[in-house]
Amino acid sequence: MQNVDAQELAKFSELAHRWWDPESEFRPLHQINPLRLEWIDQLATLRGKTVLDVGCGGGILAEAMAKRAAHVTGIDLAARPLGVARLHALEAGVENLDYREIATESLAQERPGAFDVVTCMEMLEHVPDPAAVVQACAVLAKPGGWVFFSTLNRNPKSFLFAIVGAEYVLRLLPRGTHEYARFIRPSELARWCRDGGLVLDGSRGLGYNPFTRRYWLSGDTSVNFMFACRKPG
Repeated sequence: MQNVDAQELAKFSELAHRWWDPESEFRPLHQINPLRLEWIDQLATLRGKTVLDVGCGGGILAEAMAKRAAHVTGIDLAARPLGVARLHALEAGVENLDYREIATESLAQERPGAFDVVTCMEMLEHVPDPAAVVQACAVLAKPGGWVFFSTLNRNPKSFLFAIVGAEYVLRLLPRGTHEYARFIRPSELARWCRDGGLVLDGSRGLGYNPFTRRYWLSGDTSVNFMFACRKPG
């Protein structure tokens, strides 16, 4: 059985044609992408690295990392977003980028220790067994490599901000994008990382001002948060 929720795949597949529209439902991804890209690049130095983007969707982060002269593979189980990602990369002339429709766990069996950098952003809260994805990401990283995760914290504040605020009040995201029960506490993600043999190197939160419509990285991990981990060499 694959670690996938068919309803989640269908939800994002329905919106696939809007993935690269910066004014669409994916506007938040377009706005936060430069922030997370810079953070990843500052720590891992993407140029010349072999990179895997897990749950790449339409390829916003994968393509941006490829433009930093990294050799990027993006994987997802939703065929329509992958088709959009391939077409956009072709139109943009990005050649050092490959997309595959394959599960993270399957790729981990096929190519263990193959990547200098593994990213898994905004994906863990959409799968039935996020711990298994974390474990697979750890297997896929080379010794000494970097593994990056981002997800949503599970607490009353994140429910208010990420679901009530973002989906119902500000309408930054379509209603039903997230399910609160699948949000992940930093302590839980940290435990899964340790279980996979990863060492937590740093974390960042994401702030948002609804009046200026501006995002920024912060030390507040109470809603959105990112982990940077190393695999011991």
